[in-house]
Amino acid sequence: MIKKKDEKNVVEEVKEVAEKVLAKTEDVVEEVVEEVEKIVKKVKRAVSDKKSASKKSERKEKKVESKKLSLGELKKKAASLEKKFEKSDKIDIKEAVSGGKEEEKKDILVPIEEYLKSSIHLGTRVITPHMRQYVYRRRADGLAVFNTAMLDDLIREGADYLSKFAPEDIVITCKREAGWKAVKLFADTFGIKVFTKKYPAGTLTNTNLENFFEKELVFICDPWVDKNALKDANSVKIKVMSICDTNNLTFGINKIIPGNNKSAKSLGMIFYLLTKLYAEKRKIKVEIPSIQEFVDDWDNLVPPK
Repeated sequence: MIKKKDEKNVVEEVKEVAEKVLAKTEDVVEEVVEEVEKIVKKVKRAVSDKKSASKKSERKEKKVESKKLSLGELKKKAASLEKKFEKSDKIDIKEAVSGGKEEEKKDILVPIEEYLKSSIHLGTRVITPHMRQYVYRRRADGLAVFNTAMLDDLIREGADYLSKFAPEDIVITCKREAGWKAVKLFADTFGIKVFTKKYPAGTLTNTNLENFFEKELVFICDPWVDKNALKDANSVKIKVMSICDTNNLTFGINKIIPGNNKSAKSLGMIFYLLTKLYAEKRKIKVEIPSIQEFVDDWDNLVPPK
């Protein structure tokens, strides 16, 4: 009996020892698993860090390359612009504004130098679709330059159109102060009705007004500044002639004379030439004022560079 009890005790002790060993083994396994998981996480982080670092380096390289490319392109553009400026320095201004036709055009109204002195060829920085056909080029500062040989032809055409109307059938409006002197001199030479400063709206359309009158041609100096006269003329279907700069639209205008309509010198030149041509074509015997009377300090003017 004693032996059997001893055997049972031994078996139980062995079981206890085995259970303890198993428990410790499980703990060790769990610890090992945890450590392995930690190591795996660290490895994953390291891999992701390397990937992000490589992506950042790739981005930096791309940025550097793009900067290099943009710098290269800028250098090329700068070189091409420099060549253009070198060419523009060599261009003869007389040839540039006349479109190279001054030698062919021997019957020009005034010498090219006088056109240049008057700045008739200088437009604005804005070129409307309506006026693009009259522009030769742009200057380096952005100003449009009219083709002076073309202007010469179109002033003649404008004078031909104007000569179809008798002085008493014409009214001129010029709200811009730069044109007052030239417009008044032209109008006084032929006895043409003229409005400077402000055109009284309705005088061509409202028969109830005391100052109402009828004319066959309205001659304006700028379609935008003299828009009230243009509007009245269009509403009663009166013909309109206008001096138009590069920034003007020509809606409602029957005949245009392209040119600088912002400058007193330019407007003086235009009306001086129109005075000569209108008198000649209408065979009106009047004393034609000189260019010095149309443009202040004419003899001391020099062409713009």
